[in-house]
Amino acid sequence: MEGAKDPPESGKRRGAVTVVFLAALPLLLVVFLFGNRAASIAADTQLWTQAKQQSPRNASSRRDRLLGGLLSPDFDEPACRSRYEGSERWKPSPFPVSPHLVRKLREYEAHHRRCGPGTARYREARAQLLSGRNGDRGECRYVVWLPIQGLGNRMLGLVSTFLYAVLTGRVLLVHEPAEMEALFCEPFPGTSWLLPRSGFPDMGRGFWSSCPESYVSMLESNVIGYDDNEDGGNASARLPAYVYLHLENMDLRLQNHTFCEEDHRALDRFNWMVLRSDSYFAVALFLVPAYRAELERMFPAKASVFHHLGRYLLHPGNRAWGVVRRFFDGYLAGADERLGVQVRVVPQSHAPFEAMYERIQRCARENGLLPQVTDEPAGGGVNSSTEGMKARRKAVLVVSLKAEYYERLHGTYYANATVSGEVVTVYQPSHDGDQHTEARAHNERALAEIFLLSYCDEMVTTGWSTFGYVAHALAGVRPWLLVPLDWSSKARAGDVACVRPASVEPCLHSPPSLVCRGGGPGKQDLGDPVAHVPFLRHCEDVGFGLKLVD
Repeated sequence: MEGAKDPPESGKRRGAVTVVFLAALPLLLVVFLFGNRAASIAADTQLWTQAKQQSPRNASSRRDRLLGGLLSPDFDEPACRSRYEGSERWKPSPFPVSPHLVRKLREYEAHHRRCGPGTARYREARAQLLSGRNGDRGECRYVVWLPIQGLGNRMLGLVSTFLYAVLTGRVLLVHEPAEMEALFCEPFPGTSWLLPRSGFPDMGRGFWSSCPESYVSMLESNVIGYDDNEDGGNASARLPAYVYLHLENMDLRLQNHTFCEEDHRALDRFNWMVLRSDSYFAVALFLVPAYRAELERMFPAKASVFHHLGRYLLHPGNRAWGVVRRFFDGYLAGADERLGVQVRVVPQSHAPFEAMYERIQRCARENGLLPQVTDEPAGGGVNSSTEGMKARRKAVLVVSLKAEYYERLHGTYYANATVSGEVVTVYQPSHDGDQHTEARAHNERALAEIFLLSYCDEMVTTGWSTFGYVAHALAGVRPWLLVPLDWSSKARAGDVACVRPASVEPCLHSPPSLVCRGGGPGKQDLGDPVAHVPFLRHCEDVGFGLKLVD
């Protein structure tokens, strides 16, 4: 058996790859015809239903470079190799793309070109921002996204913020710190999504949940009120120049006054918004009645939200993509099947290696993900002597900050034959030991490994891990989710090792409080949204979390 722990370019291969197979490119969805902009909802539904009835496995062998219409063809390919090359490696999407979503993306791109950095409209809007007051409602309005936490959290928050921008007619601008420089390609043709370096006041001072510019602080100090619209629109012009919306996981909840109908009407009066989030709050947007109809037209399959938007928005820059391409083509491409194993053990959990590894082993064994081994040495399996039969090859990609999981798994299949005669090779691209979100090189490796995982046929991922969520949602694959260890029982053998989630959607760990109307006599407590929304469920790994399902 063979394995490697380092990328091909590092020269640190643990095992030599003895045979390289030329594999046919995976089949992807055929580009769907989506009509003109005047198509009705009925036409959208008919087209989407027809697309859904077509099996992705029977799609044309011609590569769908544009992912069913998600991607615009108006890009210079060398500037971002991953944008179109990624479709060679993903499995066909299980979710047809809604024609309405395609139209909304093209409309957003055109709007961003009109209002993005470098345009006269942007300069005008920035001058209004620097004046210190909100002014009248402008044609070009903005939401500035601020990164926080690790890469998985950032990707979930960024996709959620983009969806919010599409729903509210805002232009998404990304504050890019040094550790994220060139991490992602520009996603919108003919313009930039990067906030200019000198483009926003108070950026150096920072923002926090109770700062004066935060929406909740403005409500508490009566700077803004729910009924200001009754003032003939003059109240908007008197507002501060921008509002800050804090959507960080705080004690496993999002702040009050963030996903009630009246709060979003109030937030809509600001031309400029700064938003910080570490959560997949796209789920919570479905709780706002004003957005529900549009969301349902864009996503007839509710479980496809991150899958489609992540594939549209998030393309690794050329440096990170080079790692993906070299590792995939060098180690994974020739396998008959690829299994991704992602292990995330946070320091505060103090999960012992043996208990975690036993859980991974049991999950793989009980669900037929890995073959059993014999006592015979490698190369001496039951079917190894069968003349004229080529051994089936399975590549296992281990993604973890630690090396121990790779070493144990690699050692098992290196030293022993399998009962089935299947050849199992185990690889690990990197093992940094600890998370270093502040380092660009660390983030590039992390992004490369998320995409390598997303090219696997099956996955075992760790519960609570936003890194794992992003990988399996991009892939469109329901993973085998490792159940968090039950420390009261010391992980008894009878415990369930892993479960299959109801959908590929990420989990919102911190659901919003739905106590609306600010605590006055009209206050409403909507309680558990799962009881009211048919396509919401609690998450398998986070019992109080929320996720979208079909």
